[in-house]
Amino acid sequence: MSEPLVIPTLQINTRGLRCPEPVMMLHQAIRKSKSGDVVEVFATDNSTSWDIPKFCMHLGHELLLQEEVFDEVGNKEFHYLVQKG
Repeated sequence: MSEPLVIPTLQINTRGLRCPEPVMMLHQAIRKSKSGDVVEVFATDNSTSWDIPKFCMHLGHELLLQEEVFDEVGNKEFHYLVQKG
């Protein structure tokens, strides 16, 4: 049996932005969201791979997905789903 599909409430594109901007944008999106809402984040900064999980852990949000993907030309991107606690 497969897991149910998670539909993000909001998407934020932080591609090309460097630390701390992706986490600041996520923080702003979470602050405006309701409990249980899911924010989808697309990023290119390697630091998000540790900043976003720590953000979730310290502020009580659930990191539903953390993955590295490659765009159509082979550039590495990071993809996250964060559920507001």
